[in-house]
Amino acid sequence: MDNTPTSSAADRFPAGRLAFPHRDLTGIGQLERHEILYLLDQAAQWVELNRQRTKHTELLSGLTIINAFFENSTRTLLSFEIAGKRLGADVVNMHAAQSSVKKGETLIDTAITLNAMRADAIVIRHGSSGATQLIADKVDCPVLNAGDGQHEHPTQGLLDALALREALAQQGRGSRDALADFTGLTITICGDILHSRVARSNILCLQAMGASVRLCSPPALMPRGVEAMGAQPFHDFDAALDGSDVVMMLRLQSERMAGQFIPSAREYHHLYGLTRERLKRAAPDALVMHPGPMNRGVEIDSDVADMLDRSIITSQVEMGVAIRMACLDVLTRSARGVEGWS
Repeated sequence: MDNTPTSSAADRFPAGRLAFPHRDLTGIGQLERHEILYLLDQAAQWVELNRQRTKHTELLSGLTIINAFFENSTRTLLSFEIAGKRLGADVVNMHAAQSSVKKGETLIDTAITLNAMRADAIVIRHGSSGATQLIADKVDCPVLNAGDGQHEHPTQGLLDALALREALAQQGRGSRDALADFTGLTITICGDILHSRVARSNILCLQAMGASVRLCSPPALMPRGVEAMGAQPFHDFDAALDGSDVVMMLRLQSERMAGQFIPSAREYHHLYGLTRERLKRAAPDALVMHPGPMNRGVEIDSDVADMLDRSIITSQVEMGVAIRMACLDVLTRSARGVEGWS
């Protein structure tokens, strides 16, 4: 597939590497608005490829990508693996349970070991905030953050933005190929904000694109200082939903709670679960999102999650492969000697 920017894209973004000058992708916080839009535009071509019968290109042929996951994952790992293979790269998955980390090896020693294997890109998922940046500082190849502690999950924020842009285009509210942002949209993110790196990346990404972001959770699950990020906190879900154009539900991360923070799943659903009746408080055509995995009947009812005309949850999964293909493509252009990037 031709990765040469179109004339319209050339008008929208700086030329060559200036369109995306970063070696790594460790967080949305490091990106300018036009850099986010550039990655979304780059991903659009991969959306089209992934919908074809033949979903393969040799763009990254000869390159090796290591997916080093120190935390369990299904959809993120699978998505990165599919993305790398569809681009023609050799993809190696490293699971911490099978690595020397279990034998006491430090994260820095692991980084040095991975670097010695001459990978062309390393995708990192780790339970400690800042771990991906630590590894990025020790290796010679691009590093992509697949989630680090409670810090960020940048490709999730990007794929959510891409899914939302696709859905808005289908609603006739703007062309996905135009330099459109989310100005005028009110987006409510509800759930376990405190433990959610997805929430942080989405707050940064959506606000960079002009959206107004509301956050809703029980008091114990609302982190301090969200106002400093530009988001508006709520503890009343009904009030937070009032007139919202998009409702993004988050999973309760019970593995990080140790039985604290909420009285029970049933009580949580009563106050913060998204039901058809509660969704009526949002805008009439409000879109429903969830990064997954879903706890059906807790944060969201099945009949809401499966609404064909409102839910874009499966689209989020689809866009995840395209975004990760775009990120792998862009971050390896220097290594591949792409004109204007080396």
